[in-house]
Amino acid sequence: MMQIGRVAERSGVPAKTIRYYEEIGLISKPERTAGGYREYDKQDVDILRFVSRARSLGFSIKDVRNLLALYEDRERASADVKNIALEHVGEIERKMAELDSVRRPLLHLADKCHGDERPDCPILEELAHGPGDA
Repeated sequence: MMQIGRVAERSGVPAKTIRYYEEIGLISKPERTAGGYREYDKQDVDILRFVSRARSLGFSIKDVRNLLALYEDRERASADVKNIALEHVGEIERKMAELDSVRRPLLHLADKCHGDERPDCPILEELAHGPGDA
């Protein structure tokens, strides 16, 4: 059995985050010692690593909750897991398209700016007045 500091060290998840995950019910609250300390085991460390990896890939708490349920369900269909992953990829692609639609006009503005000692700046003018209104 381990206390929260050791579990945080082994899982790579900060103790504060572990307590948060417990509070929102993402992971189970562990048993406590007579002194009130949380006691964790190796399975808790494995679950926290799972959660951490899923979060690092950008999965939402809701998706992580669903993935954990599927991870623990040995009767699951792998298609269910794949669907969650592909839905997440679709979200990422939508966000990338949104970012690209902002990136292109910014690059265009940056290209119009001389970037020298002169005070005139098309970037500021366009932000203040809009395209072509300067």
